[in-house]
Amino acid sequence: MSETQTQSPTDTWIPTSWPEYLQKLANLLNDQAKSYYYKGHMRLEMPPVSFDHGQDHVVIIFAITLFATLKGIPARGLDTTTFRKNGIQDCQPDVAYYLREHAQTIPSGIGIVNCDRYPVPDLVIEIAKTSLLDDLGTKRALYEELGVAEYWVVDVQNAQIIAYIMANQGSKRIPESRVLPGLIIAVVEEALRRSREMNQSEVCAWLLNQFQSQ
Repeated sequence: MSETQTQSPTDTWIPTSWPEYLQKLANLLNDQAKSYYYKGHMRLEMPPVSFDHGQDHVVIIFAITLFATLKGIPARGLDTTTFRKNGIQDCQPDVAYYLREHAQTIPSGIGIVNCDRYPVPDLVIEIAKTSLLDDLGTKRALYEELGVAEYWVVDVQNAQIIAYIMANQGSKRIPESRVLPGLIIAVVEEALRRSREMNQSEVCAWLLNQFQSQ
């Protein structure tokens, strides 16, 4: 069987050189698998298809964009975008945000964001349904080394957000966003819980009231 016909295993880290990794990505053609590369290992993840994952993805993006808008914080959100340090790291977080002076840094028309040329996102978020342990472990280390300022892992099963501030290639749990001061993590968690029982328009109205009352 040729290399192009060989299917790489998913949801696990496998030893791979950087050239081999790029070749495997090229062989995927139109496959929508998310890809990561870190410390000589690659990981492929098939696109999530669960209702809860998709719902939380939408609520998280709305909550952050709404908060930034109300507080006058320039923001640019990105959905499943590739960030790459050539030969070293590659990642496709579910959600990423550039804030303030970084919001207009990346020009339109860019495909893969070259982190050797452009800044890394201020906020990175992984929505975890089946990948929770890896998002809290290896991927967190990847984002620490990449230089991301803040990292959230959304635990879909429990409607929980595990948020970290990152500095000096380390991380620490936080109850309030540092890159979006005043954004209380528990409020966004409550929006996720409410989305299980309410439609998203009602959840968004509730968030608007919460943010305006702060």
